[in-house]
Amino acid sequence: MIAGIIPARFASTRFPGKAMVDIMGKTMIQRVYEQASKSTALDTVVVATDDNRILEHVLAFGGKAVMTAADHPSGTDRCFDALTKLNGDYKYVINIQGDEPMINPEQINELAAVLQDGTTEIATQMIPVSSHEMLFDRGEVKIVLNDRQEALYFSRMVIPYIKGADEKEWHMHHTYFRHVGMYAYRSDILEQITKLPVSALEKAESLEQLRWLEHGYSIKCVPTTFESHCIDTPGDLENMLRVYGSTLM
Repeated sequence: MIAGIIPARFASTRFPGKAMVDIMGKTMIQRVYEQASKSTALDTVVVATDDNRILEHVLAFGGKAVMTAADHPSGTDRCFDALTKLNGDYKYVINIQGDEPMINPEQINELAAVLQDGTTEIATQMIPVSSHEMLFDRGEVKIVLNDRQEALYFSRMVIPYIKGADEKEWHMHHTYFRHVGMYAYRSDILEQITKLPVSALEKAESLEQLRWLEHGYSIKCVPTTFESHCIDTPGDLENMLRVYGSTLM
């Protein structure tokens, strides 16, 4: 069985209370929950929060929610805390971002499809890089893969270097992928990685997944065509409403 867990904190440095912000008549967290619930791959969907306001709101609209500790350093840690509070033998957990109100349930299904044989430890998604600007954007995390579509490394820098080619044409000489940050964890692996100490590469790049790679875990990378639309700031919300507002109900 697969549990879809949506970590949702009330405190947010750049957008406090964003889980409860109104988006055309529904809160952010309700929209994420409803979209995730449309996935045919999930056996349950639950919000993992540290705030009573979010907990009570989710229960009020008919959703499932559990209270987790307030001091978790990451959504991964909050997911494991929530997993320990669920009834059911869940083989995998999919960590669904609580700030993507337009997440497509088919994107969740794509990620879940790679979990069927039970051998995958951790899985995430990727999308091809199609432009020089995207490739050299340090806000976009790039992935280096082995021949089994497992991550060798994640970086904000461009890897590999293309010798003898103009930088503006590198994306034409090599298939680069950028990270789309939804994760699936096998439950036993999720428990293990929450106990790992912060690693040197993680500190350098500020990327949690490098800790897992440094400790020898494998991360399967699944191609997707779905873009992420994270709401990190009020400005992000304004932009999303301007572009997609007419499609929201």
